[in-house]
Formats: sequence, structure tokens, C-alpha cells
Amino acid sequence: MTEPVDVGRTVAPDPSWWRQAVVYQIYPRSFFDADDDSLGDLVGITRQASYLADLGVDAVWLSPFYPSALADGGYDVADYREVDPKLGTLEDFDAMRAALTEVGLKLIVDIVPNHSSDLHPWFQEALSCAKGSPARNRYIFREGRGEHGELPPSSWKSNFGGSAWERIPDGSWYLHLFAREQPDFNWDNPEIAEDFLTTLRFWSDRGVDGFRVDVANLLKKDLSEPLRESSFDESADKEWPGDGTDPLQDRDDVHEVYREWRKVFDSYDPPRAAVAEAWVAPSRRAAYASPDELGQAFNLDLLMAGWDVAQFRRIIEVNLAEAERSGGSSTWVFSNHDVIRHPSRYALPAGVDPNAWLSSNGAEPPEDRPTGLRRARAATMMMLALPGSAYLYQGEELGLFEVADLPAEVLQDPVWERTGHEIKGRDGCRVPLPWTPDRPAFGFSQTGAHLPQPEWFGELAVSLQDGDPTSTLELYRRALRVRSARQTAEQLSWLEGPSDSCLYFSRPGGWRCLTNFGTRSVSLPAGEILLSSGPVDHEELPGETTVWLAAMT
Repeated sequence: MTEPVDVGRTVAPDPSWWRQAVVYQIYPRSFFDADDDSLGDLVGITRQASYLADLGVDAVWLSPFYPSALADGGYDVADYREVDPKLGTLEDFDAMRAALTEVGLKLIVDIVPNHSSDLHPWFQEALSCAKGSPARNRYIFREGRGEHGELPPSSWKSNFGGSAWERIPDGSWYLHLFAREQPDFNWDNPEIAEDFLTTLRFWSDRGVDGFRVDVANLLKKDLSEPLRESSFDESADKEWPGDGTDPLQDRDDVHEVYREWRKVFDSYDPPRAAVAEAWVAPSRRAAYASPDELGQAFNLDLLMAGWDVAQFRRIIEVNLAEAERSGGSSTWVFSNHDVIRHPSRYALPAGVDPNAWLSSNGAEPPEDRPTGLRRARAATMMMLALPGSAYLYQGEELGLFEVADLPAEVLQDPVWERTGHEIKGRDGCRVPLPWTPDRPAFGFSQTGAHLPQPEWFGELAVSLQDGDPTSTLELYRRALRVRSARQTAEQLSWLEGPSDSCLYFSRPGGWRCLTNFGTRSVSLPAGEILLSSGPVDHEELPGETTVWLAAMT
């Protein structure tokens, strides 16, 4: 392992850069392949730093790049302070960070504290040691139920399907809230907490500007006997209480962890930023986003909403209020590495089960792609006008749809196996990007891609959209330039729209945003048109379209 590069005190202080940043998520194995092994890598990101800068984002969020057997797309981490050799080296990481810094971009890295890989040295040591040993106390081992301990210790289930317990040869069971290759850490063990503080310092010393905290709400657990029912219970006929009393989720004592992390973050100048992935109610989210903890928590509510004006307004109002209460800033997101891309979601009729749609290989019902893309462009422009930070997922700037028809033999997501081949999982949003219209891999690599790319990817390649004023790529670029020029105070004022189908608001800095969720045109308010998600004239705003207008004088 090479020595860290201490850049923690050399970056010009900018403690609030994250509050209204536009952050671009990179799933590194699918972004750009520089060594032509069909797998994206860190050198590939370095080579595309100018693309990211030209797009107009403020920061990059790098999904896990650590050594991993890829049991869960890199979220099974075998070494938290190294780079997966398939993706590069620590020197490659330093070069990538330097390249991003040179073009003015911040770097956020994923941290995965709830669980490790089963190949992590600590877990391998635990397997080789006796029951009750200190090595086993780093994880969560229990004896089984039944006459011979043949039943799992509880009915808790994995997020990926099936039991959350796995039995090992000596008869003990270990907890894994995700794949069996992802054993959960025991966060009641002080050694775990101290090791993660070391990891945070390690990457901060290498110049990382912030951290995205995976499943931040799951770390602390009530493991007192008898083990209580949870929202993970297959037998539980009740909703998760959402008040801190569930034994596995969103417990009040998890905030002790993040208050200690904040002390580390604040020891750097500027302080390191952080954002929690916490699937909790907005009222519970505020604690993670408080200034003495992580500062932000993902608001994933729009990601779960249908194309509905009332839902959008309610979600925006609730989350802006919670951001004000917490002292943090809200976050907005429509797509990421865990969900069906939003142009495809919006291309389906209301009420369609997305998992069932994927199981039909995207055939039942067929996508209405023109509608899906039109709505996605309108939604993204509306999101970029909101106060707070915006998170974009690689490829959405190209208008990529979900690759729903991946054949079963290429699927990599553990959800496919854990659900007995009932749920296809998340591979369809992780297919490598198209950079050119040329085969074998549309410019992603000169050899191939680790997930097959459909023929229609070539039509959406970066090189074809570059410079085309009607393309989704150029829309994102223009929108981010306008946002950067006009984004000021974190405030929003609702305005009376021309129809009940519209959301209409103004922002300090001299701009207004109007989104028509309906299918019929509405009267367009007077004023200079700064940008629109689709064609407009000066009198009417078409359906499923957003327009930005200069402030009224």
C-alpha cells in the first residue's frame, strides 16, 4: 500500500460548496474502460475529466472502487483502504483526483459501513476462530433455533430476498441484511467504529472532499435476546414503525456514530462533506442531515413518485421544510445505480409494477419512449431549479433508458438469485455508457462490455449528441450553465400557475420555473425564456414540458 498524499489542508476553504452542488454519480465499472478489459476503471475517469467539466457539474460521486468479488456490484468491500486491482491502483486514484481538481470538480466517495465482504480479512479470521472469540465479535454471530440449532436465530429477512442469516460449518449463524457475501458489522464493538474513523481520515488525507454513506440508517441494531420482530421479518404483518424502535433500522443510537464522524470531517479545512443514504421518513431524515452529523441526507422521494403534479409539490414542500429544520440542504435525485432509469419509469402507464415490467423484459407493457423522455427532461429541469443539491446518474444526460431485456445468463445482481429468479434486479441501469456509435462497445472499450449494450445505445452516443442543440446532452449542459449563473439563496416562492396541472415557482437570482404535468398546452406567462425542456412558443407551454423564465420586472 502506498503512502497517502496529505492534501487535507491545501484546498482553498469552501465549507458550503455542497449545499447547492450538482453531483454526478459514476458507477466506475460502467463509465469508461481505458485498458480495454471490458471493465471501466479509474484511468478511464481521468481521461473523461474534461467531459465532466464541460457538462457543468460541481462534483463527482464515485461508487465503490475498493477490492471486491462483486457479489453486490462493489458494495461487498474486502479492503476499505485500497483500490480494486481490476480498476487501478492508489496511484491511479491520486491521478484521478488531481485531474478532477484541475478542472474544478470535487470528489465524493462511497463508504460502506454496515457490512463488509465475506472475503474481508476480519471475516475470514472470524470463520477460523472459535465461537465467542474477539474476531467473531466484529460481526454478528448467533446460535440457531430448533432442537439442533438448525433454524435461523430469527425470521429477519435480507433486502435481497430470503433469510438474513447464513449458517457456517460449526453451526453458528451470521447476520447479513443484504447478500450472504456481505456479513453485517457489529457496531457495538468499538474496534469497528475506530477502524472506520481511520478509513475516513485515509481518504480525506488523499484529497477526497466528501463521503456518501451507504445504508446509513442500518448500522446500530438491538441484538438483545430474544430477538424482536422487525420490518425485515417475513412473518411481521405490520409496517415499520419509523420512530426509532425497530431493532434493525434507524435507531436513535446510530446518530452517535455520525457525531463522531463529524469531528473527523471538521478537522479538515474545508470540512469534509457527507450525505446519508437513509431510507427513512422525512421527519427522521433531518437528524442525519444536521450540522453536527452528516449535513445532508438523500431525499429519494421524487425518485419514488409517479408523474403527478400533486405528489411532486407535496414532496418538495415537505423536504424543503425538513431541510430548513435540520440546518442542512435538501437533495434531489431521479435516477441512480439502484433503480430503473427515470425515462423508462415515466414511459410506463401509472400503477405498473416495475419489477413485473422488468420480468417481462420490458415487453409488458411496452415503453412509450417519446413520452418517457419528454417527461424526464421536464422533470430534470424542474429539479435543477430547486434549492439544494442535485444528484445526476451517469448516462441520464444522454437520455438513456433502462436496458430491460438483458438475458438471464448475463445478470450479475444478487437479487436475481436470492429471489429465485423472480426479480431481475438492477443490472439494466448499470450497462456501460455509449461514447460513440461504433461497435464493439460504443466507445466504452475497444474490446467489449461486462454487460451487453443494446443496439439502440449507439443512437444516444455522446459523440452524436455533442453539439446537437436538440439533444438531451446539450439540454443538460445549457441547464447547468443557467443554474450556475443564477443559483443564489436556498429559497423558493410558489406562484399561481396557469393551470392545476402546473408547478410554478420563483427563485432568488432572477428566474422562474414552470412545469406543465398535463398533456394539453397552457398559457405561458410573460417574460424572457431562458431555457425549455422541449419546443415552446411565446404564448403556450406544451404538456409535459418545463420552461425557465427570467424574473418579472
